[in-house]
Amino acid sequence: MNHRISDIGEFNLIEHIARIVGVPTADDIIVGIGDDTAVLRWDAETCLLATIDAQVEAIHFQRDFLTPEALGHRALAVNLSDIAAMGGTPWLALVSLVAPPETPVAFIEALYTGMQRLAASAGVAIVGGNMSKGAHLVIDIAVLGRVARRHLLLRRGARPGDLLCVTGTLGDAAGGLQLLLNPTLPLDEESRRPLLNRFRTPTPRLAESRLIAASGHATAMLDISDGLSSDIMHLCRASGVGVRIDAARLPISPALRPLAAHIDTPAWHLALHGGEDYELCFTLAPHAVESVAHRVFTTTGTPITVIGEIRPAEEGCLVRTPDGCETPLEPKGWRHF
Repeated sequence: MNHRISDIGEFNLIEHIARIVGVPTADDIIVGIGDDTAVLRWDAETCLLATIDAQVEAIHFQRDFLTPEALGHRALAVNLSDIAAMGGTPWLALVSLVAPPETPVAFIEALYTGMQRLAASAGVAIVGGNMSKGAHLVIDIAVLGRVARRHLLLRRGARPGDLLCVTGTLGDAAGGLQLLLNPTLPLDEESRRPLLNRFRTPTPRLAESRLIAASGHATAMLDISDGLSSDIMHLCRASGVGVRIDAARLPISPALRPLAAHIDTPAWHLALHGGEDYELCFTLAPHAVESVAHRVFTTTGTPITVIGEIRPAEEGCLVRTPDGCETPLEPKGWRHF
C-alpha cells in the first residue's frame, strides 16, 4: 500500500527512517534517533550533544504574530531547549535560512539580532550556516552542546514509583497563541503580556536542567514542546513504564486562568495539551524531590511541581481530572502531519 505521510504520522515515519538508517554501531555513538538530541562520545568524561530543528512559516509561525527579533529568539530557543532536555550546555550553532527573494534585508538583520542576543546570553557561538531562496521563510538551526557523561539524562530511565515533575508553569504559550488568533478577547494587559511573551520568546531552561542533572537523582527528562500529554508518551515508551498525571496539580499561571475562562476551556486542559512551553518534564526519586526543588528554586527562581507518578507499564497512561475521575491519557498536543 502506498501510504502518505499524513496516513502514518510523524513518529511512525521516524520509525520507518530509523529502520532504513539502522542502529548506530560505532563505539562513539551513544544515542542516535529517538531522543531530544543525538549523543556522541567526546572523551572519557564528556558527551557531545547534536540537535536540529526547523521553524517553517505558516506552520510554526506567522510573521504578523511576532517581530523578526522575537522570531530569531524563538528559532534558536527551541534548539537550546533540546540541549537542556539532556542536562547539557549549548556550545555552537549553524543556521540554515530559506527566504523569499523579496524579503527585506532589514528583516533578516533583525532576525539574526534576536538570535544572537539569545545566543550570547546562553554562551553559544553562531559559527556558520547556509542560505537559499524559497517561497516561504524557513529557519533551520543545528546546535551542538556538551554534557558530563555522569550527568547525561535521556528519555529512558524512569522507574515505577518515581515522581513526575515539571519546571515553571504550563499552558501559557497556548494561551498566547489564543490571544494572537483572537485579538479581541477582553483580557487585561497584565494577563495578556506574559502569555504573549511565553509564546513569542520562550525561555529554554538551561540552568535548571544542569541543576537537575547534577543532583544525581533524576532518572529521565525531556522538554515540553508538543504538549505534555503528547511528550510524556515518549518518555513512557522509551522507559517502558506507565504514568498517572494529576490534572489538579498542573502548575497554572495567574495570567492563564482568565484567558481560559474567556475561551470556555479549563485551564488544566491548556496546561495538559498546549504545546511550546519548553518547560522540562522529568522524573525524580521521591526522597529527592524536596532537595532538588529547593536547589533549583533558590538558584534560578523557577519552581518545580510534582504532577504525577510513574507506574508499571501494564497500568497504562492515565490522567486524574480535577473532579477525581481517572481516564486514559490521550495525546492531544501538536501533530506535524
